[in-house]
Amino acid sequence: MKLKFLLLLTLFCLFNGQMEAQQKPRTIVTTDGEVDDMDSFIRLLLYANEMDIEGLVYSSSMWHYKGDGKGTTFTSEMDMTKRIYGERTELRWCGTTWMQEVIDKYATVYPNLVQHDPAYPTPEYLKSIIRVGNIDFEGEMEKVTEGSTFIKNILLDNDDEPVFVQIWGGTNTLAKALKSIEEEYSGKPGWQNIYEMVSSKTFLYIILDQDATYRNYIEPNWPDIRTIYNASQFWCFAYAWPQAVPENQKKYLQGEWFSENIISDHGPLLAQYYTWGDGRKIAGDPEHTHGSLEEAQKNGRKQYDFISEGDSPSFLYLLDFGLGKIEDPSYGGTGGRFRQTAENQYKWIDGPDITDFNPESGKPDRAYPQARWVELLQKDLAARADWCVNDYNEANHAPDVSVNKSYYELSPGETVKLEAEAFDPDGDHLKYKWWNYKEAGSYPVQVELKNARGNKAVLTIPDDVEQNQTLHLILEVSDDGTPSLTHFQRVVIKIK
Repeated sequence: MKLKFLLLLTLFCLFNGQMEAQQKPRTIVTTDGEVDDMDSFIRLLLYANEMDIEGLVYSSSMWHYKGDGKGTTFTSEMDMTKRIYGERTELRWCGTTWMQEVIDKYATVYPNLVQHDPAYPTPEYLKSIIRVGNIDFEGEMEKVTEGSTFIKNILLDNDDEPVFVQIWGGTNTLAKALKSIEEEYSGKPGWQNIYEMVSSKTFLYIILDQDATYRNYIEPNWPDIRTIYNASQFWCFAYAWPQAVPENQKKYLQGEWFSENIISDHGPLLAQYYTWGDGRKIAGDPEHTHGSLEEAQKNGRKQYDFISEGDSPSFLYLLDFGLGKIEDPSYGGTGGRFRQTAENQYKWIDGPDITDFNPESGKPDRAYPQARWVELLQKDLAARADWCVNDYNEANHAPDVSVNKSYYELSPGETVKLEAEAFDPDGDHLKYKWWNYKEAGSYPVQVELKNARGNKAVLTIPDDVEQNQTLHLILEVSDDGTPSLTHFQRVVIKIK
């Protein structure tokens, strides 16, 4: 068994060396600290080998702020929380140590995780990049804080690779970082170059508006910053998931599956994961009542049902399942699918006009561009939960997939032969499936691939396609390990 494992590992390394090298995306996380942030943070740590995490910053939001400790009262600028909470001196604040505490749990499984990928960052490194940002009140961006200065310095560094800023709460700490850059350089020689450099580097993924600083400051003053605004698709990973997730995928978010595959017997990090009816309570947040089994039943939930990871789509977008490319949000993938706005070419949004066909309902579905990946993502999470406690040769790892060519320019009537290579590091049997992701392209008719046998397929371009229309073809490769894992490759065809 050991000899077989070493042989497969050698072949895996050789196969990887032949594939195009991709730099891991640089990212900063800003969080307001809520039960769903805490669960998103645990998932983030299990995928920390896939990203270059450069900052973990406590911030505030319309739902959570510390107060200034002086009894100063505050009323939300956002209509919903203004109505719910009225005037407050603080709101549901969970403190500035919970990330460190979760990282301590990560430290206990880190020796196991690095068996599966030595790229996992050390617990010491992760703690070293934690900063406290603007947390006193919702939308506060007057103070220069450690967090805002940390973000500012990253955006001004000499690395011109994009920095993906994940907004799990309000945008105020990021807004203060940008405001500090503007105050330091605006009106001076070189300001235009600084503005263009920061704008081209910064890529935001915002989960709803959780304060007013994006609309009031960032968008008017930094309109060239690329921004994804997820206002509806994220719900399939948030509190309202029972209404957003198709029936045949709900089991991957229900208590029986969660208890068996994620929480139980998977080490201290996953034991920290919050679920419905788990008997746990977050200090500082009186609205975290989900741990009560009675409260769970009152809300139609069973013990250990998934609560929410509403912020996870912001980094699920960065994960390389082969669906790329992250610089184009219209492609669609594990972080959702978005359209460019007419008003601002640098802003992408979801909404009622962005739908994927849901085969279960037989209708276009505005949540399905995200919900279609739930099973894939949960099985992948289950594999990483296994990595926390199992040696490499006792756990499953996803196949690697490449296609002979990923982009074509073709004319109506032309025939293209598609071919791929795939390798499974565990020696598992692989199953191939080719399909047309119609909604990601601009040709409005579903096309069928012919002679799709294993790693090969043939497509004849329809006669009625128009110039500059696109087709997106997906190769899906799944192994027969436990849990079964899937990776993809995308082929884009543009019509000449």
